[in-house]
Amino acid sequence: MTILLKDDAKWLQAQRYWELIYVLVQRNLKVRYRGSFLGVYWSLLNPLIMTGLYTAIFGAAFASYYGNSIINYVLAAFTGLVIVNFFSASTSQALASVVGNGALLNKIRLPISIFPVSMITANVFQFTVGALPLLVVMTLVNSKSLLNVFALIFPFLSLILVCSGVGFFVSALYVFFRDLPYFYELVIFVLWLSSPVFYPAAIVPKQVKPFLGLNPLSPIIESLRQITLSSNPPDLSLLLSTILSSVIIFVLGWTCFQLWRHQFMDLL
Repeated sequence: MTILLKDDAKWLQAQRYWELIYVLVQRNLKVRYRGSFLGVYWSLLNPLIMTGLYTAIFGAAFASYYGNSIINYVLAAFTGLVIVNFFSASTSQALASVVGNGALLNKIRLPISIFPVSMITANVFQFTVGALPLLVVMTLVNSKSLLNVFALIFPFLSLILVCSGVGFFVSALYVFFRDLPYFYELVIFVLWLSSPVFYPAAIVPKQVKPFLGLNPLSPIIESLRQITLSSNPPDLSLLLSTILSSVIIFVLGWTCFQLWRHQFMDLL
């Protein structure tokens, strides 16, 4: 009987958590796109414009690394940009989520983790209705395999885990260090520049590659490109290493958040 009551209590707690997430995601999206003509599809416009710009500048120079095809370069640049843009937007919004809701937390008892989670979830929704359908079409055209389409979920899941881990970490750190957003802009820039977005990974010197290997976005981009642009089946070793590294980042971020959250209310 006691076990059943505990299970019911956990179920009700989980249900309340996800109801709060749903409300916060709805609020975030409504506030973000109130009066907007394109709505959530503005998140797709940026990578499309940047893809066109990169193609105009670098397409001819780097096409040889993509089967001497400008089209392949366009698709490769687009896949890299959607990953970097998702990471930049979701983690930057998660960074300010706890401090930005400090007044609410002082009035109502809420699980603090819902705020960074709601920011990540809002961006997941944007990605799902915006970039993901294009990636599915690209994968079907290039690979002609439903297996590759199904495999898209794994780099996307890895991206969500990385963003969640980093989001938990920076949102907790921002409570203590209010200068963090200025520093984090530099971190985002370094991650973008060290990710093979507008350039192929093959041109990176061997001496530099170990340092770029520390970038958690690089294997996700490479995995997504392998699935989307190749006619080969998904590379299982690349997928497994990508998922493993993303799980480690998530666990580290979540652990830091849990260790520090007891001090939040004194500083909000």
